[in-house]
Amino acid sequence: MISKNIFLQGVFPFEGAGLSTPVTIHSDLARVVPDGAINQPLYFRGGNTSAELVTVVLVRDGVPMRYFPMGAKGDVNVPLRVVEDIEGGSMIELRLFAEAGVNGSVVVDLGMVEH
Repeated sequence: MISKNIFLQGVFPFEGAGLSTPVTIHSDLARVVPDGAINQPLYFRGGNTSAELVTVVLVRDGVPMRYFPMGAKGDVNVPLRVVEDIEGGSMIELRLFAEAGVNGSVVVDLGMVEH
């Protein structure tokens, strides 16, 4: 079985819409796992330039999977090492929770392996 590395990553501006409303960060942070393939998240790294706590959430098919809080002007590094499989046909996306009106930039790097 051939495996390949998949990364959802980049630096993106954001504006919060409230702690109960996750916002799409950028279309580059969403993908559909190809039919017949399995994605396994390996790690998440992120940074937050704002002066407030923000949380990036990994969403699968519209349902939150994992939350990654980042403190004000802080960062996070979370090893996931094959926590679970994401089946083919699933839509995965990174979204962001922040207080309404909070803005800044986030640096995100979600590493996965696909086989």
